[in-house]
Amino acid sequence: MKNVVERMTDLLPEEDGCAALVTSGSNRRYLTGFPSSAGMVLVTKNGAWFMTDFRYFEAAQLKAKNCHVVMYTRASETLQKLMKEQHVKSLLLEYSTLTLAQAGDLEKACEAVGVHAIKDESLDTILRTLRIIKTPEEIQKIRDSQAITDASFEYILSRIHPGVTEREIALDIEFFMRRNGAEGVAFDLIVVSGKNGSQCHGVPSEKTIENGDFVTMDIGALLGGYHSDMTRTVAVGSVTEKQRRVYQTVLDAQLAALAAAGPGVVCSKVDKAARDIIEKDYPGTFGHSTGHGVGVEIHEWPRFAVSDPTVLLPGMVVTVEPGIYLAGEFGVRIEDMIAITASGTENLTHSPKELIIL
Repeated sequence: MKNVVERMTDLLPEEDGCAALVTSGSNRRYLTGFPSSAGMVLVTKNGAWFMTDFRYFEAAQLKAKNCHVVMYTRASETLQKLMKEQHVKSLLLEYSTLTLAQAGDLEKACEAVGVHAIKDESLDTILRTLRIIKTPEEIQKIRDSQAITDASFEYILSRIHPGVTEREIALDIEFFMRRNGAEGVAFDLIVVSGKNGSQCHGVPSEKTIENGDFVTMDIGALLGGYHSDMTRTVAVGSVTEKQRRVYQTVLDAQLAALAAAGPGVVCSKVDKAARDIIEKDYPGTFGHSTGHGVGVEIHEWPRFAVSDPTVLLPGMVVTVEPGIYLAGEFGVRIEDMIAITASGTENLTHSPKELIIL
């Protein structure tokens, strides 16, 4: 099977001398398997060159894959030298991640050696085409990351009780993940309780957990460069009939979306399966999409959204995460990650999601 750089070269335009320059950290790591805060990857029909500075050079020589490793003192000069050696005539640049200043500097570097800098969405489209379909190896990395996330949920259940703060729960989860092999958390963990639960992306605070609270935890680990993402909402002490109804509605919506997903299905139809159930009894309380792709970034393509016409294909990994948020009262969200297979879906999330009352 071809490696990711070989697959990328197959997607480069056929015109003579066309190359691509990958500058964003997520895409550099995707191509080389090497994390760094600096560097760029030149991809031509002849292969790839990872250019980086002294700080990363030795480690990159040992760990970077699918590429030649080159150390630079001045990045633009090294890029110009490589473009001359590889007879590059036009260079695709990343469109959505470069600042205007960065794009201007790269354009000047190209002009100095007679290379045409292409500042459109061509390279972004190539990278999206590659990244939207995960290889079996990538899906296994996401499984492994999710295994840590599942274990952290099981662990934290015994640590949630009246008097502990949202922030303490979030820190406890993060420490558990790191102790159990994670590089770090996949994103700033969300732990919100009681009235704070209506803030779907609320920040963990010093609010203490109280009897009768719902506690929503949106958590994920980073492992081997790949992210996981899961949300569970649990109750502390007791629940009201209203809380129970809301929880069951979200669970019904999530199960309906899971059942709707599969190869050949349009993403917007998965969103509709969940949204119709929530809108029937709780209109206007579900304001985000039903899910998003996950991989080397926590938010990738495709999306289970009203407007996403993407057709699901085997290898896509997407979250399913409907929610209901009642301002000033509480919120509920339930989230799994699924991989689209040739015959249906594989749920990568194994934590229980029936209502848990601690």
